[in-house]
Amino acid sequence: MTTSASTPPSGSSSGSFSGAPEYLDLGIDLTELTSTLVDIPSESGDEQLLADLVESALTQLTHLEVTRLGNTVIARTNFGHGERVILGGHLDTVPANNNLPSRLEGDRLYGLGTCDMKGGVAISLKLAAELASASRDVTYLYYECEEVDSARNGLAKVSQSDPELLAGDFAILMEPSNAGVEAGCQGSLRFELAVPGQRAHSARSWMGSNAIHHAAPILNLLADYQPRVVEIDGLEYLEGLNAVGISGGVAGNVIPDATTVTINYRYAPSRSADEAVDYVTELFADYELTVVDNAGGAFPGLSEPAAQEFASQVAEAPRPKYGWTDVSRFNDLGIPAVNFGPGDPSMAHHKDEFVEVTQLDSVYTALKNWLS
Repeated sequence: MTTSASTPPSGSSSGSFSGAPEYLDLGIDLTELTSTLVDIPSESGDEQLLADLVESALTQLTHLEVTRLGNTVIARTNFGHGERVILGGHLDTVPANNNLPSRLEGDRLYGLGTCDMKGGVAISLKLAAELASASRDVTYLYYECEEVDSARNGLAKVSQSDPELLAGDFAILMEPSNAGVEAGCQGSLRFELAVPGQRAHSARSWMGSNAIHHAAPILNLLADYQPRVVEIDGLEYLEGLNAVGISGGVAGNVIPDATTVTINYRYAPSRSADEAVDYVTELFADYELTVVDNAGGAFPGLSEPAAQEFASQVAEAPRPKYGWTDVSRFNDLGIPAVNFGPGDPSMAHHKDEFVEVTQLDSVYTALKNWLS
């Protein structure tokens, strides 16, 4: 069964690419399927071709109900089980950096999106095709525009327009996590501090007030900052407060009258988004503060029975997630979620991005055993 809010005509796409297949064969080897997905360009905003192929492949599976919303594809089983699990992954990648097409070297598959996160998408597609019956109902989610601003995020759009499609008891976001469970995520707050001054000719600097120099106390505070360590469900989340940009200056012979320091605060999920703002506002009380963006974190959710059972299938003990992921959106929906996928997260967005074949296999095996 297929429903669609914006299903393109058959064979349509946002562009052509010689490496793209006419259809996705979900029966091929997992590494080959990952390579196929990587070789279909899908930079943020240009996912239509890949979404078309994913939708077409899943529609052929009679045990799935498929819905298309923009370039987001959702496939759901309806076995009648009392528990539903969501396997989520985004279709888009960051812009290419001379890292297409994919190439296999030893145990590593290189190419744009191998790690973040077409390896995870390939695993999910294989499971969707193979699990015509399962121990739980499953929602397979493939969404657009994760790598850009949140207003375009496909998961965010679905949560607002059709939240019933995201109903579930537990979610696994297949972000790269070195084939281990990374629970929850940090919140991320970016803000600007305005530092005033007074213009003057640089030959008579004493007649002015140098705004760039006045930013020194801010930078000193950041350099001396001791990150807070917060333990939640046995996991330690290390916070961070860092300058990520500074701007100011008028001309080579002018004392600047204004400068702006941009700061990123990565905070533990025990702090709400509003509490994070209150904290930095108090910390920098002497400056005018403007919030640029603020995404709350997510609790580990490891106390949930489904999470505990799943974590027991993975050899390594769960780790905290350093960084922000869409598990936060599931957290806002009241759905406990973890990150679990192939690939080293430190390689995401890297020109030499790769995924290890052994991790593809181990993540696939763990999920299949658990869902079977």
